[in-house]
Amino acid sequence: APVTLGEGGTPLIEAEALAGTIGVARLRIKDEGVNPTASFKARGLSAAVTHARGAPGIVVPTAGNAGAALAAYATAAGMPARIFAPATTPRPILDTVRAYDVTLELVDGHIGDAGKAARAYAAEHGWFDVSTCRVPYRTEGNKTLGIELAEQLGWRVPDVIVYPTGGGEGIIGMWKAFQELIGAGWLPADTVLPRLIVAQAAGCAPLVRAFAAGADHAEPWQDPVTKAAGLRVPGPLGDRLVLRALRATRGAAAAVDEATIQRATRTLANATGVDAAPEGGAALAVLADLVRDGTIPRDADVVLFNTGAGASYRE
Repeated sequence: APVTLGEGGTPLIEAEALAGTIGVARLRIKDEGVNPTASFKARGLSAAVTHARGAPGIVVPTAGNAGAALAAYATAAGMPARIFAPATTPRPILDTVRAYDVTLELVDGHIGDAGKAARAYAAEHGWFDVSTCRVPYRTEGNKTLGIELAEQLGWRVPDVIVYPTGGGEGIIGMWKAFQELIGAGWLPADTVLPRLIVAQAAGCAPLVRAFAAGADHAEPWQDPVTKAAGLRVPGPLGDRLVLRALRATRGAAAAVDEATIQRATRTLANATGVDAAPEGGAALAVLADLVRDGTIPRDADVVLFNTGAGASYRE
């Protein structure tokens, strides 16, 4: 029986005015901020906690939203959980974690430092570690991003998907889902996979740097800095799979600075009514840049993901 809080079923919002401003034929916003605990992380943690039933407890390192999701789903499963988060995590997200009967450990540094602490605790106590890409279950849960999108589009796919990317589980899940849908006959055999676009912050862009260099893996980013907490992942464990997905789909990766993210977040909210997170703002700004430089053609049908709720970042 799945551990579920009603995740998924998020709206796909037509953004005609914004499409005209950006200069693409069609733009829709997939708003993941309306999930339980206010981010797409609910999808993967539902699957991971379902699998982890029977373990003595669950741990996760988090830049913020995964911790809030684990707190909720572990509570729903009646399991103890321990969340390791950087002390710089936005306070509203930490307050969400504290609302549940779980243990929150704040660590100095970034999510990589939280990961070391989480792995050490899991090894010492025999708890189940649901870190991004360390087990397959979160990726399996995130396949629903792609399955649901294809369903909402009448069993077809858009030309381009722009996804704000930290650890990479969303990109990996969708890439896997689309291939499986073709294999199962839910998408036509001649379906061209969407071009997957990774959006990162200039202060933490290991995947962008690796993609530009033609590398098959991403070197850790030193001193990551961005207010988009979900993008503050200096050493994504799924780097090789993300880079493979980008190249297999003729995709791209680009980053934008903090001032640009802030402006684009306001634009996304004011043009659509979506409570945009800074990660969604980063995706919009990257989309605009790639349309301007010709990487994304102006006749493209684009889906942009807002991966979390803006309210989680406002203090």
